[in-house]
Amino acid sequence: MVKHNISCGRYRIFEATRINRQQMIACLVLGASLFIFNTNSLKAQDTVRRLDEVIIQDARVSNKAPLTTSDLDRKELDEARASISLPFMIETQPSVVASGENGGVGSTALRIRGVDGSRINVNINGITLNDPESQEVFWYNIPNLGGMAQSIQIQRGVGASNGGSPAFGAAINMQTLNAQNKAYGEADLGFGSWNTRQYSICAGTGIMKSGLSFDFAYSGLTSDGYIRSWGTDQQSFFGSLSWYGKRTLIKLLTIIGSQTTGITWDGASADELDKDPTYNPSGKYDMDGNTMYYPNETDNYWQRHYQLYISHLLTDKWSINAAFDFTHGDGYYEQMKRKKYKDVGLKSIDDGKKHNFVTRKQMYNSAYTANLSAHYNGEKLGLSFGDNFLYYRGEHFGNVIWFRDTAVHVETPYEWYRNYGDKIDNTVYAKATYDFSDNFNAYADVQLRAVNYKVYGWADDMFDMDFKANYLFFNPKAGINLRLNDQQRAYLVAGISNREPRRSDIKDAIGRGDTILPETLLDIELGYQIAQRRWNASANLYAMLYKNQMTPNGDVSSSGYALMENVEKSYRLGIELQAGYKVTDWFRMDANVTLSMNKAVDYSFYDFAVDGDSTNRIIVGTDTSWTDVASGAYHKETTDLSLSPSVIGSAIATFTPVKNAKLQVIGKYVGKQYADNTGREVYAIDPYFLLNLKASYTWQLKGTNEIEAQLVVNNVLNHQYRLNAWVGDWTDADDWSDPSVIYYGHDRAYLQQPGINFLGRVIYRF
Repeated sequence: MVKHNISCGRYRIFEATRINRQQMIACLVLGASLFIFNTNSLKAQDTVRRLDEVIIQDARVSNKAPLTTSDLDRKELDEARASISLPFMIETQPSVVASGENGGVGSTALRIRGVDGSRINVNINGITLNDPESQEVFWYNIPNLGGMAQSIQIQRGVGASNGGSPAFGAAINMQTLNAQNKAYGEADLGFGSWNTRQYSICAGTGIMKSGLSFDFAYSGLTSDGYIRSWGTDQQSFFGSLSWYGKRTLIKLLTIIGSQTTGITWDGASADELDKDPTYNPSGKYDMDGNTMYYPNETDNYWQRHYQLYISHLLTDKWSINAAFDFTHGDGYYEQMKRKKYKDVGLKSIDDGKKHNFVTRKQMYNSAYTANLSAHYNGEKLGLSFGDNFLYYRGEHFGNVIWFRDTAVHVETPYEWYRNYGDKIDNTVYAKATYDFSDNFNAYADVQLRAVNYKVYGWADDMFDMDFKANYLFFNPKAGINLRLNDQQRAYLVAGISNREPRRSDIKDAIGRGDTILPETLLDIELGYQIAQRRWNASANLYAMLYKNQMTPNGDVSSSGYALMENVEKSYRLGIELQAGYKVTDWFRMDANVTLSMNKAVDYSFYDFAVDGDSTNRIIVGTDTSWTDVASGAYHKETTDLSLSPSVIGSAIATFTPVKNAKLQVIGKYVGKQYADNTGREVYAIDPYFLLNLKASYTWQLKGTNEIEAQLVVNNVLNHQYRLNAWVGDWTDADDWSDPSVIYYGHDRAYLQQPGINFLGRVIYRF
């Protein structure tokens, strides 16, 4: 990969050479032609299956492990692909809340049990997908990840140990497309609301006599989006070249994603959205008394994953797996912002007023991961152990592209900040299950992580970042699994997770002159499951007890990251109930509900109080209405954790009135929640209920070919609801005539969610 440096004064753009789709496909086909193995035809399919399973064995668990899991196979994922982003594909799973900034076609987010995406471990074939610095997965960077997946397992709670940061509320384990027995192909076209166009194609050769198999998938999405944002253009490519020997699997895999979207994280006030629900203030500026919008308000990112897997069955009981991953990402966002000269490191030539600036913030990062593991499957003992090493290098820099005042003699582009992050993460882990009898087994899991992290350089907020830390975390888990009979099982598990803060948390703490601490979780889960011929049910009790939990404080950074704070003591207690019943051969009902208490303990905050005492006069209100009150410091024994609803539920009614036809009525309910950790009603988010319809019909063609038509109508009841963008308490005395008066107010912005919308798809399988 060649890296070009484009210089303009102090300004440099790092740009990785792009590989277009035709070149990528040609390279993979050429690579396939280089394999000239002269092996016999494959052995039994159970050997092929075992070779594939070795790759994901570190991240997945079987029903022998006493963990709370949900599994989705390829068929279920295919049916859910009308939901463009993976968070919406799995939103009917227990405790899951999916949200989007622009109708689900732009930036989307995922929370499980109230835990945000930065603390949900996501991995592909056992390799961590989370960015090592932000610890996030930005789903729109690689659109249609679900379309690349053979299966997905969601582990709620601490999850099983593997490489990288441990799960702090849930783990999502993806297995990419496996080689098939025969050649196959699928083309998918969709059109929907807001001029949304969705298209994808995937195909595979099947496993040939030589043992070779080639699989690929390409997906694209363009849309104007629900709110004003200049639209979105997202593309992804998946390619896999595999060779199956008698006892060995070698797999080369690449995943490439790109996205260009508008900036939608700013949200808008209630008054603005009442006038225009699609309003988006991002990029708005004043030019000679005229309101205008900057036309190049854009967020861009390119991400590439190159992976090599080698799995080998040493004996019928022993197997080993080696995996190597190189991930490279680079991107930028550009926008018009009102700033003071000092905000970008320039000397002020006026009275400190704000002016229009066009800024571009960029990042360039690379991560190298190596994993080596071994697995033993005996009659009574199952054992897995391994080592995962990661080195990450991240670079962040920003440039002023344009500003109007020619009196400031600075050439543009002008670089005003640059900083770096270096992270070394080495994880050693071991897991074991032991069958004491046919009906009773025990599970143990330990993980030891050593993390060295440095952040240094000049921050965009104009301060020197100098952070160094070494972390050593021990994360044990243990549990028992009881098989009551062929239809029932019960389990009990307890585990501890520790993890380091994110880069944005560290940066924010340095700016405040504060210290950010690692967080610790003790998770205890007790579950019961029963499966009968026509119905099934499960119940899971969980107690997640935290020390120094990182939770959103309601505000966001200039880049759209949720700002976090350490809450010294907090907990999440809940029960997850799930049931399904096949009423008749043509009608089935499935439902789940999570009831929980999510609390911060002994939480203190500052707010105004009408009956409080104050030495200073405080005025509270809006620009047009002000009230004299007094200040107050508050302490609550318990208060609600941010963005953690106490009720989450979903239900699906599935009708199959005739062969090849299906109709689903899908309901989703998310209860009341709060935007910050204070539990104040002014920052409450109203509960909402969504009703969606999905209809499909499949025409069988010659052989195994078929065409499926699908129509999805979301929010059928046209429910108007808003989610949180950011909130904040503010004081301001600078711009008012009486400096002895403190002006205090509550401010917030919302993300307006769309009403009724649709997507139609046609899928041709061959």
